[in-house]
Amino acid sequence: MTQHQHQHGQHQHGQDHDGNQEAGHDVEQLTDHEYWNGRYASAEGGHFWSGSANEVLARETADLSPGTALDLGCGEGGDAIHLARLGWRVTAVDVSDVALGRAADHAAEAGVADRIEWQRHDLAETFPTGAFDLVSTHFLHFRDGTLSPHVLRAAAAAVAPGGTLLIEAHGGLPPWQDEISDVHFPTPEETVDSLELAPGEWEVLLAERHPRRQTNPHTGEAVTRTDQTVKARRRPLV
Repeated sequence: MTQHQHQHGQHQHGQDHDGNQEAGHDVEQLTDHEYWNGRYASAEGGHFWSGSANEVLARETADLSPGTALDLGCGEGGDAIHLARLGWRVTAVDVSDVALGRAADHAAEAGVADRIEWQRHDLAETFPTGAFDLVSTHFLHFRDGTLSPHVLRAAAAAVAPGGTLLIEAHGGLPPWQDEISDVHFPTPEETVDSLELAPGEWEVLLAERHPRRQTNPHTGEAVTRTDQTVKARRRPLV
């Protein structure tokens, strides 16, 4: 783990949400808490993100029976609110208390505040307790593109027997940053290996790359980038 691991929402440190390099070097001296509080505080209209659930989360959890869920890196709560609307009881975690406050407001507006518990954690230091029927992480990347094996293994350990682990991550830089060649994004297979899942205890349901359409912030044109999904099910106790 590093001081500047990002804990939500399609970000890498030193880049904005469209993949643009940020100006200035002071950002490297900020803690995640300071960095993300500043980013969320700068958002106009109460939304830094769209407010909608990630498409992969909505699709890959559609056939699951609602239970308890852990949303790691919840940002402004789009995924947590989506799950709560479906009947899940959600523990939603983020490093930014600005984001968490905003997420709580959105949950109240959606009428699901009583189904979500908001917790602030720097996942480099603390991790929520408990076992959950669903543990979901979206885009928990280091600055160099890697995913933290420590956090991913903690996420897997938090899955209850019979539960599901869902990891969504970038498979590479956006097309407008292809000239940056020293960034390595783990493959789905590398992500699975990093989980160190106990043989016979887990079933890997998905480990694949997939395209996603996104708007180029410089030109406004629609482009295709690559993300990856890893989904695994912990076998129920016999």
